[in-house]
Amino acid sequence: MLKKTNILLILTAIIVSLYFVITRDNEIGLILKDVTILITITGVYILEKIFKIKINDGLKFVYVLFIFMAHFLGAICELYNSIYWFDKFTHFASGILTTFIAIYIIVKNKKNNSLFYNILFMISFSLAIAACWEIFEYLSSYYLNVDPQKVLETGVSDTMGDIIVAFLGAILVSVCYYFEHTSKNNLLIKKFEKMV
Repeated sequence: MLKKTNILLILTAIIVSLYFVITRDNEIGLILKDVTILITITGVYILEKIFKIKINDGLKFVYVLFIFMAHFLGAICELYNSIYWFDKFTHFASGILTTFIAIYIIVKNKKNNSLFYNILFMISFSLAIAACWEIFEYLSSYYLNVDPQKVLETGVSDTMGDIIVAFLGAILVSVCYYFEHTSKNNLLIKKFEKMV
């Protein structure tokens, strides 16, 4: 089921994006924004091939769903411009997603680290990814003459807001992680760990 859903999301994003390139894009920045979906939405599969690793279908689904929401719906279908809260919601979701990726790394590493160390790693990992994304947006604006960070409108407020809501997403998952690992509850985090 997850494989079929991933394929459906990937094909939808690629076909619509290529349609936009053919019918509406008339400058290099728009073309690059729409064409890069080919790399971003298939990124998890590319990583599997390059590093010769196997990523489980659940993690692939979370990744593809996030890219579909953030890159395809947000940037290509321009929900970032038409729904004022969509950007912050996406960055909050990215904080949650990247924290689950950190949990995946912890489980695969199989070291018996302390609870405090694992939570610190999860939050740090999520913040590092959020910072790297903002650096990517800055470089995009510098080299492509676009303004994804809305610097002209907000100064640094948009960038800092994006990092803060990603941090809050990471904190939410970390609190759940702490709660599940200090109690006998077997909820989302422990189910995810078993799935890994």
